[in-house]
Amino acid sequence: MKQVLQSLKTGLTQLADVPRPTLRSGHVLVQTSRSLVSAGTERMLVEFGKAGWFGKARQQPEKVRMVLDKIRTDGLMPTLEAVFEKLDRPLPLGYCNVGRVLDVGGNVPGIERGQRVVSNGRHAEVVSVPRNLLAAVPASVTDDEAAFTVLGAVALQGARLLEPRLGEAVAVIGLGLVGLLAVQILRANGCRVIGLDPNPDRVRLATQFGVEAIRIGDDVDALAFVQAFSRGRGVDGVLITASTASNEPVHQAAMMCRKRGRIVLVGAAGLELSRTDFYEKELTFQVSCSYGPGRYDPSYEEKGNDYPVAFVRWTEQRNFEAVLDMLADRRIDVAPLISHRFAIASATEAYDLITGPEPSLGIVLQYPEAATEPDAAAFSQTLSLPASGHPSHGDPLRPRLAFIGAGNYAQSTLIPAFRKTPARLVAVVSNEGVSGVHAGRRYGFEMASTDAHAMIASPLIDAVVIATRHDSHASLACEALAAGKSVFVEKPLAITTVDLHRVRHALVDGPQPPAILSVGYNRRFAPQTKKLHGLLSQINGPKAFVATMNAGNVPGDHWVHDPVQGGGRIIGEACHFVDLLRFLASSRIIDHDIRFMRSKTSDTATITLGFEDGSLGTIHYFANGSRAFPKERIEVFAGGGVLQLDNFRQLRGYGWPGFRSFNLWRQDKGQSACAAAFIGSLQTGGPPPISYDEVFEVAAVCIALGETVPKA
Repeated sequence: MKQVLQSLKTGLTQLADVPRPTLRSGHVLVQTSRSLVSAGTERMLVEFGKAGWFGKARQQPEKVRMVLDKIRTDGLMPTLEAVFEKLDRPLPLGYCNVGRVLDVGGNVPGIERGQRVVSNGRHAEVVSVPRNLLAAVPASVTDDEAAFTVLGAVALQGARLLEPRLGEAVAVIGLGLVGLLAVQILRANGCRVIGLDPNPDRVRLATQFGVEAIRIGDDVDALAFVQAFSRGRGVDGVLITASTASNEPVHQAAMMCRKRGRIVLVGAAGLELSRTDFYEKELTFQVSCSYGPGRYDPSYEEKGNDYPVAFVRWTEQRNFEAVLDMLADRRIDVAPLISHRFAIASATEAYDLITGPEPSLGIVLQYPEAATEPDAAAFSQTLSLPASGHPSHGDPLRPRLAFIGAGNYAQSTLIPAFRKTPARLVAVVSNEGVSGVHAGRRYGFEMASTDAHAMIASPLIDAVVIATRHDSHASLACEALAAGKSVFVEKPLAITTVDLHRVRHALVDGPQPPAILSVGYNRRFAPQTKKLHGLLSQINGPKAFVATMNAGNVPGDHWVHDPVQGGGRIIGEACHFVDLLRFLASSRIIDHDIRFMRSKTSDTATITLGFEDGSLGTIHYFANGSRAFPKERIEVFAGGGVLQLDNFRQLRGYGWPGFRSFNLWRQDKGQSACAAAFIGSLQTGGPPPISYDEVFEVAAVCIALGETVPKA
């Protein structure tokens, strides 16, 4: 299928071939008939991509600070590689979509195949949409009209926050698509509306909707016009729908308002507010968030948990429905807002238009007409990619890999590590298809797919690398082991005891000879860790370990904190250090404890481990530190000496006979060596890189730690 993508590095827009998205529970597959280019937002993204490095830095100063911190802790080259890798990924464009339902996942009541719906889906022939981000289109609303629903919801949410009352005078600054929709919504609400914009064509268009409108410019006293419009009192409220870095719209809005007036910002404008402007009139100011309550809430958008209507009357979805109702009874007229139409095959011309000198407003993309009987199977889930360039594809000693998951870590670290091995990269799987195609083309895979089950079952695959969200690790590992495929699971192996037992049984009960299972505990494979291990092997008697992880804050609504999806950061991330100390101690863990700091998230804690040989381990996993401080430190006290490893770059010995230091030019956490060990085991049929006793021991300890209720 075709999809519109944009490069954040170059600003280049392209129409790409990608596999259709997979159908997931709580989601709906929609075959697109129309989508609307949001000129303001999408032009901003394209212009950001086209800006040079200095221009990008000026637009995102907070990201510059993060980069400088990373350079100080990780070094220049790893940081630059991470930045370039991030910018290299294509960005799917679009969020105003209309189409017919191709298929419905589980737990989506009230939606049927063939039904027309609107959603915030991308510019793509097929989109996957969560159930709370779509709404049924009334029969009297055309596809062209319905394409304006999402932008209409943006305007409607801004109007709701403004709390307009019947007969009030309201000004709208900025008469782009959202502004022109907003003036109609406010007028339908019984308000007297005046619109302001520097573009005379948009001013004329606004007057067609029955509102006062004036062109603002150096030769126009806009405040005088607004004062006269408000009968000398000042307007009751101002809705700012302009897109500008200037602080002038907010200042002008304050000047236009009456005492105790209301200002709502919907667009993007400068926010250096003047206290005098707001103090003397006791004005209120609010920024509107997209389409309404539920936006950016994973529980609402991803999990489909709706807010009770008695407590949250207007959500994103209910705002969609309200806009569709207004389109149906003609309180909103969008026909005059359409300036151009392009077939999806000519989508790149639409983006040339919005960044060029020719005037444009609403740009509608048109898609091939859907079949009478919608069929998701008509759109392939697997896409063949150009020849990878790897020699000897038929070499039986080259294990054939499928990657399930193409997220940040997979693309930046895991896939490059496996690419250095003799393995043959056959398939890469992602839910939406875009990230898989990008990774496939970049790293030389033979195909990209959105069908994990088909790739696991394929006779073309010898081993599966699992790099998905934590809750799917165990089930995918069991499926692959049952299919006779070797498995490399990016940590954790499982997030519940039940799932851990399932994996153990799948390994034991699977086809014979048994497949190889390994977990991505890469730090035990790092060169400095191996040096540490060798130095410690010279010491008879117990050791004391102190590991400090300056993990950094992760927002509380991130999926990793979700006990069902992520299992929490102790199970999902601190497991690295439980395994590392288990490896360095070379002794079984016989007891463990954890103490949490009182906080909203259980990711700042101290873990203690007791080993069979009498060694002690303490892991400080802290999420409340500074990113400017090194991320990882290991200290070992043994035999009258101390070994200290800083951030996998500097290893020092204090009072250690025959050893002073082992330093690296760049950080090496062992990812490449970990991947090479797994592929080596496949090629030789030898033992797994990490013994199964240790794999399951570490997993069981981490699950027990993660399931501990935080102590007061």
